[in-house]
Amino acid sequence: MKIKEIREKNENELKKNLIELRNKMTKMRFDISGKQLKNHREIRVTKKGIAQIMTVFSEGKVGNKNISQKV
Repeated sequence: MKIKEIREKNENELKKNLIELRNKMTKMRFDISGKQLKNHREIRVTKKGIAQIMTVFSEGKVGNKNISQKV
């Protein structure tokens, strides 16, 4: 997902995406330890997605609105 698309989403959608990505990351870590994950690059993509969402939250801008609370 591109950063432009992330900035256009509202706060609730981003929080939901963030939770999903973190759960996916946890599952992938377990899969790696059990040698079940074949595509290790997927972890890199997931980490990047989490970082992009967190960056938008730290900027305090979501969908051209200011957020009073940070995640």
